[in-house]
Amino acid sequence: MTATRTPRATPAAAPVKGPAPDGAGRLRRIRPLTLPAGVLLLALLPYSAVEIPVLLDGPVNSPGSLQLFALCIVFGGLALGYDLMFGRTGLLSFGHALYIAGGAYGTQLAMAELGLGLVPAALLTVVLGTLAAVVLGAISLRTLALGSVGFAMVTLAFAQAGSIYVERNPGGLTGGEEGLPLHVEGVPAALVGVQNTVHIYWLALGYLVLVAAVVWTVTARPVGRVWQGIRDNEQRVAVLGRSPFAYKLGAFTLASALAVLGGVLHLLVTAGATPHTSTPEFTLTLLVMVVLGGSGTRWGPVVGGVLFTYLDQRLGGWNLGVEPMLVLGALFVLAVYAAPGGITALGRRRRS
Repeated sequence: MTATRTPRATPAAAPVKGPAPDGAGRLRRIRPLTLPAGVLLLALLPYSAVEIPVLLDGPVNSPGSLQLFALCIVFGGLALGYDLMFGRTGLLSFGHALYIAGGAYGTQLAMAELGLGLVPAALLTVVLGTLAAVVLGAISLRTLALGSVGFAMVTLAFAQAGSIYVERNPGGLTGGEEGLPLHVEGVPAALVGVQNTVHIYWLALGYLVLVAAVVWTVTARPVGRVWQGIRDNEQRVAVLGRSPFAYKLGAFTLASALAVLGGVLHLLVTAGATPHTSTPEFTLTLLVMVVLGGSGTRWGPVVGGVLFTYLDQRLGGWNLGVEPMLVLGALFVLAVYAAPGGITALGRRRRS
């Protein structure tokens, strides 16, 4: 009797790692270099004398063009910081302008009234503004028991109170409707004068890089995933043992601190503190920028802030025969219909 030999099981073949899809490997190697290359390109922009008719009134490196670029970049950073609350955490605040105005007026008054230089004045303003954000944020977030509308209304009330205070010009401190010109005695000479516009442009670019680094780093960490969970389902986050109030207060405080610093840059770029930065309408403008570019996305708020600011500044000089804000509003409506998820959603839709 011969023993039957059972066939030996052959091991499963290991998956063969073939070449990456056409261009995919190359794309992965290029992407990490895109951001540094873009920042380097923007940093070298003042060395370009290229003229772009219609889009710019002068060469790229002319003081007027650099001032426009700096303003667009600052608003890109402000919109990205605001989206930390709105797009990442789901907090609709109508009082964000209060902290931007606080950064501008606080720095200006610290230089003019206390005799501080720009850097100490800015640091003092950011610290005090952050402390104020902790207090006012805690008060505003307590109203979330009434729903998100309660939070929006309380932040609106704080912003309106700050705007009224600025317009009434108590003790001549705020300049009323005319605002305050930049106290140049406290500003380094390298940041004063038309010939030094390039230095202000580089400061604005540095602010945008800082905001992007902070927002993208924090949202990539576990706290960012908790913020996303709060935006999607706050009750589930609470069931998992996390405190939604503490995380929302953290997002509110961080976004407000970045706004205070942005107010300092706005003061330098516009060479003065203007009462418009304290109004709730200013916050509404930031909201429009975020929605226009794409809330909760990596680049959306930056794109929306830069594009909105550029059009807002340039439409008036194109002699279109109609009110520039009417044209801007129509363009915004068209953009919302064409790209409900924001301008940056168009790229994602094309790739899919």
